[in-house]
Amino acid sequence: MPAIVDFPELVHQQVAQYGDLFANEPERRHFAEYLTGLYVAERKNVSGINREFAVTTDQSCLNRWLTQVEWDVTKLNERRLEVLQRDSSTRWTPWGSIPLDNTLIDHDGKLIEDVGWFWDHADKRHLIAHDYLIINYVCSSGKHYPLEFRRFRKRETCEAEGTPFANHTELACELIDWVIAHDIPGTFTFDSYFTNAEVLNHIHLKQRVYVGDMKLNRKIEVGGQERKLSEWGASLPKDARHPITINGKTQYWFSKSVRLPKVKHPVRLVLLWRDKDASEPHKVLVTNRTFWELTRILKAYRHRWTGTETFHRDGKQHLGMGECQLRNGDGQTRHMYLVFLAYSAIMTELRQARPQEWAQEMLTTVGQACRTMSREVLGKTIAWVVERTEEGWSLPKIKAHLALV
Repeated sequence: MPAIVDFPELVHQQVAQYGDLFANEPERRHFAEYLTGLYVAERKNVSGINREFAVTTDQSCLNRWLTQVEWDVTKLNERRLEVLQRDSSTRWTPWGSIPLDNTLIDHDGKLIEDVGWFWDHADKRHLIAHDYLIINYVCSSGKHYPLEFRRFRKRETCEAEGTPFANHTELACELIDWVIAHDIPGTFTFDSYFTNAEVLNHIHLKQRVYVGDMKLNRKIEVGGQERKLSEWGASLPKDARHPITINGKTQYWFSKSVRLPKVKHPVRLVLLWRDKDASEPHKVLVTNRTFWELTRILKAYRHRWTGTETFHRDGKQHLGMGECQLRNGDGQTRHMYLVFLAYSAIMTELRQARPQEWAQEMLTTVGQACRTMSREVLGKTIAWVVERTEEGWSLPKIKAHLALV
């Protein structure tokens, strides 16, 4: 959407809420430009965002704002979370879920700070990427947003710089501690990659609840014997499987409290089969709440997908989460927090009781919100052209002002 003459109304709202965190008006304008670009720009990197505006500074100014100008990105993120608590649909509650997962964000350049070669399990190939661990929040209303992140740095990079190396488990525990330090209530949930003894013990020691996924090759202690989970599951009689129907889909389940090697507390396993005669379970869940009813365990784990995969998809497809090509690590960090802010601002607008005036329709998805803002800024540009025409501007002059020549 080139030739932008004014920001979307949602961006004006963000400037009003966060503008005091920036030192002057040029910084606040860069903040508004970047958010607008994340929503509507065709290419969501610094140069691509800068080209969208009819009147703006050189792209190097936006680059310096993102990489060199002193503004506190931590305060920006803390303010974002404060703003979300003012809305009942995005407020933290004890019934919320806190999904944890990592995602790869691929890049074209090898000189970007902290990038490395990683194996992408989805595409079954190696790629040059950042590896981000992101912890999210899923509200009881169904709305969700990211809370905080850590960027994984390879061991050889840390050794070359003389900085401490932290593996994925240690970074996961850092994020868990961050959540606890901020008194954020809810159930931690994650896939089998993070369902290891260190993470489970860490959460239980903090007196918090988790629901995780387990692979069938894990060992368990049941009946005083250590057995492989797959073998134990296969030994269960089929009449021990109980049906449960959720959203019209019937599964079969069996549950039992067991011990896991190196895990210092009892856990409850929930085995799920797609049908009663299936040879092995398609999903095994584990929780430290041995007294929870089945539906509560399943609901908490179901939010893992909502809180991680949905944000990863929308952040990459609609908000440019992977399009920043800055070599500077601080710039990459600021870009990620600005994506968090752009996503959270949209989330507060979705499924409202009545459409916002700027949207003129009920918004239900992030993509729909971005398309609506594209139409909004186009409408503002058309209105500006009509006003200039009435003032006597010629077509060549209008096109030159809009940088369309």
